[in-house]
Amino acid sequence: MENKKGFLKYFYSIILLFFLTVINAQNLDISVLRDININRNKDLDPTFKTLTNSAIIISNATPIFIYAVGLIKKDSLIKKKGLLIGETFIASAFITIALKNAIKRDRPFVTYPEIEQQTSAGPLSFPSGHTSSAFATATSLSLAYPKWYVIAPSFLWAGTVGYSRMHLGVHYPSDVLAGALIGIGSAYLGNEMNKWINKRKKATKIVIIKGL
Repeated sequence: MENKKGFLKYFYSIILLFFLTVINAQNLDISVLRDININRNKDLDPTFKTLTNSAIIISNATPIFIYAVGLIKKDSLIKKKGLLIGETFIASAFITIALKNAIKRDRPFVTYPEIEQQTSAGPLSFPSGHTSSAFATATSLSLAYPKWYVIAPSFLWAGTVGYSRMHLGVHYPSDVLAGALIGIGSAYLGNEMNKWINKRKKATKIVIIKGL
């Protein structure tokens, strides 16, 4: 009986700790967003709108451009890089949409009227689709071309896209963080899967040649 009471006490303590953590995290989330959005430099609103709109445009254009270069140069490796970047973008978009519809978190300006919405946005907040797309593109591009002059501007752009979503009042910091992790994770997973597939193809070719 005493063991059962001890277990229940321990169990309820964990539940209480969990809810306190969630509440504190939510308080921190909106506190940081208020500092960014309400106290923002409004003269920079047009700049951040341009940055936020660039996320989908660049994420779509990058793989198409690289694949087109591969076609022109008749370079199969460049074409593969273009396809991989495009696949990463699609994967991150799929994961983001699935999570948005599963979690159904309202936009911050809906829950907190003091947050000023400065750009159009759908009803669902978590995670940030613009951020996941930007980081998926930045990461996959950096993996395809691992040079500092590719990596640095790519992640600088992706980071500013994420910040723009908070500056414009359409996402919580946790939305942006989750979006960045999804984008980076999608790129690394896609890259590793591509390596594995290529190894399998090479191994199969070797077996066929030896068999001949």
